[in-house]
Amino acid sequence: MIYRRSPSEIEKMKAAAKILVKTFKLIDDLVEPGIETGKIDSEIEKYIRSAGAFPAFKGYRGFPASACISIDEVVVHGIPGNRSLETGQIVGIDIGVKLDGYYSDAAKTFAVGEISEDKKRLMDVTEKSLEKAIEQAIPDNRISDISKAVQNHAESNGYSVVRELVGHGIGENLHEEPEIPNYYDENRGPMPRIMPGMVFAIEPMINTGVKEIEFLRDGWTVVTADRKPSAHFEHTVAVTENGTEILTLGR
Repeated sequence: MIYRRSPSEIEKMKAAAKILVKTFKLIDDLVEPGIETGKIDSEIEKYIRSAGAFPAFKGYRGFPASACISIDEVVVHGIPGNRSLETGQIVGIDIGVKLDGYYSDAAKTFAVGEISEDKKRLMDVTEKSLEKAIEQAIPDNRISDISKAVQNHAESNGYSVVRELVGHGIGENLHEEPEIPNYYDENRGPMPRIMPGMVFAIEPMINTGVKEIEFLRDGWTVVTADRKPSAHFEHTVAVTENGTEILTLGR
């Protein structure tokens, strides 16, 4: 079932998103060479709770932290710990916030100090893929139009798109229908039409090399099969009668 949220429900999601945006402002100051990923995670949790909200990932399906912190070849779901960030790395940080029964979800890839031109380009193309996807999140389009936009931009720039992990609906649950793949599968059949009231977490995961991924033994951490860098950007987006609104803009 795909939910269509009322204006009052979307306002509640905006409130959760506002806390998320402020959390990412905090992260901007935290990400630097030498900081441990566990320290970043603890500061994220402290801030979200201080705002009267709940870190949505903490305990979700057993996930042990408040943020997914994914370095270089880690695509998503990296578990924070005692690993320190190093100059030249890129780090994807994915966070969810629950406030008054409604969720917001966003991710951003950060540069740690000075990074290579190759990594800068990967980040730029991935974020642009997200922008192009959001442009397609309008009434009467199909979910597949979002998927095509990500794939076309990423692959036309020489990158590959992760297949196994997808964007999703969001609202009273962190993950709701519909699934939003970042690639188009012509064998899948027509995908749902987009209608006002739908709220999506759109999240391209783009690899430098091959599209294939692997799960590590911890059951969470996803890495590129060739261990080349990957980037991840995500926004929570509401489709309304007055246009599409990026609730996590500024993250």
